[in-house]
Amino acid sequence: LKVPSPSPIVVVGSAWTFAAMSFMLPHLHSGWAVDQAILSEEERLVCIRFGHDYDPECMKMDEILYSVAEEIKSFTIIYLVDVKEVPDFNTMYELYDPVTVMFFFRNKHMMIDLGTGNNNKVNWAMNDKQEFIDILETIYRGARKGRGLVISPKDYCTKYRY
Repeated sequence: LKVPSPSPIVVVGSAWTFAAMSFMLPHLHSGWAVDQAILSEEERLVCIRFGHDYDPECMKMDEILYSVAEEIKSFTIIYLVDVKEVPDFNTMYELYDPVTVMFFFRNKHMMIDLGTGNNNKVNWAMNDKQEFIDILETIYRGARKGRGLVISPKDYCTKYRY
């Protein structure tokens, strides 16, 4: 009886795959590193995911971030920050959700009206890669024009979902 060799451990959609996604993206390990990442980028949008690599919501968002990273590298740089390792911004940016994605351009916090009432950040895991690219492009275009607040291409209001 011939026993087939086991398949690789990484299965699409498993926690192993998602953990690999966060491993592939650059992490910032101090408040100073976060500040430098925001300060030093002159031409591109800085996208920072605050959360935990082991959190299921962060894993979902990290998969989206990793999948778009190559396509958007000309206008956006992505970083990951663990809120327990770097608690410096938890109070200032109200980082209480499992996953929070914030945007900065030329040392300025960029706000986006998503229809949720919170214009400072995306505080849920996105499901669609193209939707996230559209959000990044909208913020980048607005930022290049000097706008501090842009309107999302899609309304994420939950008013009509119930």
